[in-house]
Amino acid sequence: MSTSPDDATAGLLRTLVDTMDGPVVDREGWESFALILEFPDGAFNEAHGYVYSPDGVISAVACDPWLVAPAVKAYTDGCYPVGDALPRKILVQFDRATGRYMTTFEETDEARWKATPRTFRELREELRPTFD
Repeated sequence: MSTSPDDATAGLLRTLVDTMDGPVVDREGWESFALILEFPDGAFNEAHGYVYSPDGVISAVACDPWLVAPAVKAYTDGCYPVGDALPRKILVQFDRATGRYMTTFEETDEARWKATPRTFRELREELRPTFD
């Protein structure tokens, strides 16, 4: 967990903030987000998750993978040596008010953080950023 990101992390966070969108997203009123970056077959192809508003509203969001891909590549290039396998998923959590963020890497379990009709309510609470 950190509050002072390096250039690649700052670029990733900024790109996610700038590109996240959804059917009912308050672009100015959200306070935190949890976004999952997915790498099926070893290549980035999706960014999706939730934004959390101070009034308790949780909104589903996604980011255009074409717009996010360069920032994701810059970030993963700093975490993985060239030629190493990328993770299955990366969870990016960010608190707008404090600037705190955390990334969690899932190296093997492709089903981790998978929302289903039965689990999405629990998942969005599980992913809510809490930096205690």
